[in-house]
Amino acid sequence: MGIDYYKVLQVDRNAKDDDLKKAYRKLAMKWHPDKNPNNKKEAEAKFKQISEAYEVLSDPQKKEIYDQYGEEGLKGQVPPPDTGGPAGGASFFSTGDRSSTFRFNPRNAEDIYAEFFGSSNPFGGMGGGPRFSSSIFGDDIFTSFRESGGGSMNQASSRKAAPIENRLPCSLEDLYKGTTKKMKISREVSDTTGKIVTVEEILTIDIKPGWKKGTKITFPEKGNEQPNVIPADLVFIIDEKPHSVFTRDGNDLIVTQKISLAEALTGYTVHLNTLDGRSLTIPINNVVNPSYEEVVPREGMPMQKDPTKKGSLRIKFNIKFPSRLTTEQKAGIKKLLGQ
Repeated sequence: MGIDYYKVLQVDRNAKDDDLKKAYRKLAMKWHPDKNPNNKKEAEAKFKQISEAYEVLSDPQKKEIYDQYGEEGLKGQVPPPDTGGPAGGASFFSTGDRSSTFRFNPRNAEDIYAEFFGSSNPFGGMGGGPRFSSSIFGDDIFTSFRESGGGSMNQASSRKAAPIENRLPCSLEDLYKGTTKKMKISREVSDTTGKIVTVEEILTIDIKPGWKKGTKITFPEKGNEQPNVIPADLVFIIDEKPHSVFTRDGNDLIVTQKISLAEALTGYTVHLNTLDGRSLTIPINNVVNPSYEEVVPREGMPMQKDPTKKGSLRIKFNIKFPSRLTTEQKAGIKKLLGQ
């Protein structure tokens, strides 16, 4: 009979589909070449043979031919079914100019492995990494997360996959007032039968007032499951979107006002809308020079450790100087300034 595929998979001839899958999963993980760097050549041969055995025994047509004719039947070295083969077997054979034969071309072993574990190389890291796409779900903005790579989880995990980090863009308003963001993730896990399934989950992130760029939110072990690897943590890192009016400096907010030279010398009133929608009116009575900064206490960002306290609002000025002055204007300014 040549190769005994039942012996290769360590199953009996009455093994059911679930038995075959269980046997393949166990042996393929054991003999994957990447898990056997010290005897890679032997592992490659056994890994290929295990995959071939599973492909034959899990396919009713190939299994019938193998049970009737052995390995030679798969290679087309026996008469076709109409000369004594199994009933209904003609559909397994193709008729050409020569004798009718069944032609078995084994699939790539890595392809079969990938169907079970989601990746043909689960021992070399997480794979392609996460992909994001924004979508609207009701009144909330969801970010859909899908991670490439992964596989089933072996409880005897020897290491933990590296964290998967992704930016979480937030507006300055979000970080001032606080908000809730919902993250929709899609990942691969192994169910109770060992089958790889895709599951979706909603992760909720409560953005607290005063959070800064670089703040990390970690969801433990929410990456894809893989053989012999504890799933990676998903880490979202707060990033600040540029704002049209304010920039942030620690707990302070900075705004720049464009004013004329006359306003810089004679006085100016700043009108601003705050990040929480209030209107501020701030009179500037001092002479404004190019380095002047008006500081308004407690109108900055909430402090992360104590949101009841706030930084300052710092108002800077961009003074527009005239490109030229007439003789009369120069004389008038000198007279006004006492020069």
